[in-house]
Amino acid sequence: MALWRQKLETLTNDRWLVFVCAMWIQSVAGVGYLFGGSMSPAIKTSLGYNQKQIGLLGVAKNLGDAIGFVSGALSDVSPSWTVLLVGAAQNFVGYGVVWLVVTGQLPNLPLWILFVAIFVGTNGETYYNTASLVSCIHNFPESRGPVVGILKGFSGLSGAILTQVYLMFNPSHDSSVILMVALGPPLVVLALLFVVRPVERSCRASSRSDDLRFLAIYGFCVVLAVYLLGVLVLRSLVDITQTVTTASGAILVVLMVAPVLVPSASVFLLGINNAALAKTGEETTSVDLNEIKTLIERSDISPEKRRAPCIGEDFTLLQALGQFDFWLIFMSLVLGVGSGITVIDNLGQICYSLAYSNAKVFVSLISISIFLGRVAGGYFSELIISTFFVFTRKLSLPRTMAMSAVQAIMSLGLIYYAIDWPGKIYVVTIVIGMGYGAHWAIAPASVSDIFGLKCFGSLYNFQITALPIGSFVFSGVIASNIYDYYARKQAGTSPETESLTCTGSVCYSVTCGLMSVVCLMAMLLSLSVVYRTRTFYLRLHRVSKT
Repeated sequence: MALWRQKLETLTNDRWLVFVCAMWIQSVAGVGYLFGGSMSPAIKTSLGYNQKQIGLLGVAKNLGDAIGFVSGALSDVSPSWTVLLVGAAQNFVGYGVVWLVVTGQLPNLPLWILFVAIFVGTNGETYYNTASLVSCIHNFPESRGPVVGILKGFSGLSGAILTQVYLMFNPSHDSSVILMVALGPPLVVLALLFVVRPVERSCRASSRSDDLRFLAIYGFCVVLAVYLLGVLVLRSLVDITQTVTTASGAILVVLMVAPVLVPSASVFLLGINNAALAKTGEETTSVDLNEIKTLIERSDISPEKRRAPCIGEDFTLLQALGQFDFWLIFMSLVLGVGSGITVIDNLGQICYSLAYSNAKVFVSLISISIFLGRVAGGYFSELIISTFFVFTRKLSLPRTMAMSAVQAIMSLGLIYYAIDWPGKIYVVTIVIGMGYGAHWAIAPASVSDIFGLKCFGSLYNFQITALPIGSFVFSGVIASNIYDYYARKQAGTSPETESLTCTGSVCYSVTCGLMSVVCLMAMLLSLSVVYRTRTFYLRLHRVSKT
């Protein structure tokens, strides 16, 4: 019994268990993804709102999803469980109020109160994201790219995961989805409240054993993505029975639980020593990046220069805002994700303009592509840092080199659509989905490399404001005006006429052409960061290999 207690204690303090539990939290963190397709119809029907009012509530959802300054600041000064608890409380209270109003258990409240409630409820997910990312990056400083990519990937899949779990129970009222959003994620978070946290490691990680564990996690991710894609496509093409729906939901739950085998196997099958990553003859090659940076600071930076943080040290948000590199990454992110979100937000209209009647297939396809992009982007960014140094011993490419490569590929995909080549809808869906997802794996990891981990929560939550900025400029202003122009031109009406329907590839070919140029501009900004940080990354890996 004493041995089993010791093993359980080891498991609870294992950083891989923390990582898996963070994946579970992220899989329920994207409550905002359910608003447009599931929650807004229930609100509109029950309260008799028009589309303009529903659109205003959608703005509340977008603001709640993007404004994470409070969660970032809280993570800088509080333990992870506090951040998670505040997020769960906001999630429960915000959507709980919405459910009570929609079901008539509260009187019909003014629209502005529902606006605030949806903002508060959706804003809870920023606390989930912050606590999960901050904890796991602290636990895996030598594998930031893969960790961020996998966690952000599960966040992107959360809408599909929650939908499948919701359909398992064959709900009788449309408002039940709001109740699930109010109760489900907070319950998952409360169950894992004291598990997801930074943990101390008594010794350094074995590169070989970590690679095997990451390989297993990647395997689970691929299986989950393929399974969800199959279920979503099947559901969009044929009518399936409730029995099949329940069975598919149960299989999904099993697939979600399966990654816990990674830390469990380390403890219960391989033994405590291996789980604790003790050195038993394996070659240890990974080094904590914080230790590397300390060595660099001691060897290359004089006391006078150490008064203010230098590249690779811990910056506060205010200090980072004064750095040119920070704004280069941010503007590259605005241009890159702005181009991606323009396609994502308008994918339904793109499909209809090309006479594809079933847009749900492409919505499912781009969701899976975003997931795979986030997972692959994290791995690729980690690979690109080390590969050139291993072969040349003189060159180590910065992580933002991966982002510039992704932006170049996105530009090619958008040009493919603009030229009107065959199969353009499939190409732009997959390429833009993966490229957009990769940004959210590479950029946060790059920021943590250059500006440190101490205030990563604040730095990360500032970076995600690039999404609403890019969405407003490129989708809300540029793409919508171009679409309306061609719609009116086809109908032969005056500019004052209400927006009409545009048909044909011309509706978005000009937009895609412009977005292709925008992606090239983003690539140039990323390459600027590559040039400016190349010396830092070279020193970083020279120290890590000595």
